[in-house]
Amino acid sequence: MDLKSIAMGIGFAFFWASAFTSTRVIVQAAPPLMALLIRFALSAVLAILLARMMGQSWKLNRAEWRTVVIFGICQNALYLGLNWVGMQTVEASAASIIASMMPLLVALLGWAAMGEKLRPMAVVGLIAGGVGVCIIMGVRLNHGLDVFGTMLCLFGAVALALATLASRGAGGSRNMMMIVGLQMAIGSLALLLPAAWLEWGQPIHWSWTLVWAFLYTVIVPGIVATWIWFLLVGRIGAVRAATFHFLSPLFGVIIAALLLNERFGLSDVVGAAIVAVGILMVQIARIPTPQTATTAAPETKPQ
Repeated sequence: MDLKSIAMGIGFAFFWASAFTSTRVIVQAAPPLMALLIRFALSAVLAILLARMMGQSWKLNRAEWRTVVIFGICQNALYLGLNWVGMQTVEASAASIIASMMPLLVALLGWAAMGEKLRPMAVVGLIAGGVGVCIIMGVRLNHGLDVFGTMLCLFGAVALALATLASRGAGGSRNMMMIVGLQMAIGSLALLLPAAWLEWGQPIHWSWTLVWAFLYTVIVPGIVATWIWFLLVGRIGAVRAATFHFLSPLFGVIIAALLLNERFGLSDVVGAAIVAVGILMVQIARIPTPQTATTAAPETKPQ
């Protein structure tokens, strides 16, 4: 893995984790689903315009449209929708820890639902990740962590894991920015009825803090981080790219503590570190060994 790929991976993890802090600011001042709908709509317009300026086409193939629809619904509408609603009562650092479980959930669901084999290192990583989450959440429950909001964030993480399993091998398209924009558009359309039904007439408490948090969320996590992710997957593959998720728990807790003055106790440090190690072990265990790659090589060789 070259230095550019490492820089892209660290940048993605930081931007992705920072979204929880900006989201927490937004949902404290505005109806979450309506704010998310507007975020998706703006991100879609910007990303599609950028894609057209880059010469990309919206004439996608079947696999690309599948990625657009699955991620538009499961990642944008379900994962982020549930997260934004849950984060009205759940702190940004706790939500980031829950969301960072996604690689662990992908490995667990892949084993349970698809019969994928887990190496011993992956099993240990899953156990370590679970222990780390329990350490953090156990202490936070004693400090008043909202159970309903936490469950919404957890269901969102499961939706994202299912989307990841369903869209493996989607990287490498020449229309990546267009795919990012179209999946944002799908997410916006999917939230239209729920937002109108559940939040019609709710007030927005305007401030410059809200405006800047919203703009940051639209541009950086919404477009830049998603684009970096797809480019990284196309560059080094989904398995190696997902390894950088191990940084997300640490980034999420630190950013929320610095900008929102959220709780940052010993249990958070220890738990986040254990979760990070668990994620790293799971992802390293999924990287093909040289023997596996050598064995698989004849199968991918052009005839």
